[in-house]
Amino acid sequence: MNTSKKSIWFLTGSQHLYGPETLQQVAENSRKVADSLSENPEIPTAVRWQPVLTGSDEIYQTIRAAEMDDDCVGIICWMHTFSPAKMWIRGLQVLTKPMCHLHTQFFENIPYAQINMDYMNLHQSAHGGREFGHICTKLGLDRKVIVGHWARPQVQSKVGSWARVALGRASERQMKVARFGDNMRKVAVTDGDKVAAQMAFGYEVDGYGVGDLVERINAVSESRVKTLLEEYAETYTLAANVQPGGDRRGNLLVSARNELGIGDFLREGGYTAFTDTFEDLHGLPQLPGLAVQRLMAQGYGFGGEGDWKTAALVRTMKVMGEGLAGGNSFMEDYTYHFEPGNQRVLGSHMLEICPSIAADKPRLECHPLGIGGKADPCRLVFTGGAGPALNASVVDMGDRFRLVLNTVTAHPPAADLPKLPVARVLWETHPDMETGVAAWIYAGGAHHTCYSQNLSAEQLQDYAAMAGIECLLIDRDTRLAEFRRVALG
Repeated sequence: MNTSKKSIWFLTGSQHLYGPETLQQVAENSRKVADSLSENPEIPTAVRWQPVLTGSDEIYQTIRAAEMDDDCVGIICWMHTFSPAKMWIRGLQVLTKPMCHLHTQFFENIPYAQINMDYMNLHQSAHGGREFGHICTKLGLDRKVIVGHWARPQVQSKVGSWARVALGRASERQMKVARFGDNMRKVAVTDGDKVAAQMAFGYEVDGYGVGDLVERINAVSESRVKTLLEEYAETYTLAANVQPGGDRRGNLLVSARNELGIGDFLREGGYTAFTDTFEDLHGLPQLPGLAVQRLMAQGYGFGGEGDWKTAALVRTMKVMGEGLAGGNSFMEDYTYHFEPGNQRVLGSHMLEICPSIAADKPRLECHPLGIGGKADPCRLVFTGGAGPALNASVVDMGDRFRLVLNTVTAHPPAADLPKLPVARVLWETHPDMETGVAAWIYAGGAHHTCYSQNLSAEQLQDYAAMAGIECLLIDRDTRLAEFRRVALG
């Protein structure tokens, strides 16, 4: 998840009409803007200035070079002066990477006492950006438009927010998802068209028999298991039954071996997301729980019951949120609290919730699972942190993909949950339980989601636009009748 080598190219539009002195000033100004963005720690990539573009061939060759550069995750375009849009057509027609149109100008305020035509000729973003926007829309090119003075913190913060989404999309284009076994039998939403998904998102999904994974797990050395057990003891509070001498200590050894073996398999194959299912565990002593939680905490995407779409989404959102406070995790709406005026959703899963969202130090425990017919699995038990969050779900609608979003507010549980040995989070659904849940169901959203504490609905909407898929947002402003018409239309 190292993004230090990634970059966004800064492209400045102008033309030869204004003479060499003006173009030299345009270049100096645009370099200052690019350098300012690149130095802002809120922007998670380098912003690399490119020479000012004044003709069709230059524009085409620059955008083509950006497309060929694997480290370039997107471009920022700024029309410093008027840049006739017909020059941009050929270049924009080969652009597939995300684009941000920064609609700004070099000086923030009009110098009323000194303004003259030289100033006016140099500062033409007001209509130069409109010319550029016209051709982008005419070409059907989706992009992020950010308006405001480039030096303002809120403008640079918006650029940083967009850059995170561009990083997520870039990672998706190189993503490989490993499926250990198939999806849970007879379940609709976890299945889908993998070829269509690769065409839409860029990631590939590969299936493996569980035996392939078992072979790798069995090859893990005892010394590595011992070292990992020491790490567990240093990182978590261990329940008595998994401590040395505990009657489930052997189960913890199996969990450690699972983690190391799955990690080895993923790294060797170049996979950054994976799935498993409790219905297909042949050769595995237990359903991996602790292993999945810890691998998610390292940045891997995961989907339970073979849910490869959610596994890919979890990975993409982890890349977007890298370095921010809070986390992103595989999640499931599990059960409801229907108390009038205090309605809540308890989110959880059998085992696999990422500790990146934990509010407290996780406890490492071992308990019976009740399904799968295997040995008692180990897992991390904790409560998710309070505060704003969202749930995101990608679903296959048959002829297209749809992203469904719901903003929520997480709350501490009203009481202890001493008999619930799984990680969990309690949240309030926006705009309210009846509207939010009904809207999700009308939208066809999945029961699995990626739960995020550090990404915004706007970022996920930008992601959907970059991927060219539908996006339906359920938030505090949602009105059910209108939402229903859109969802079913």
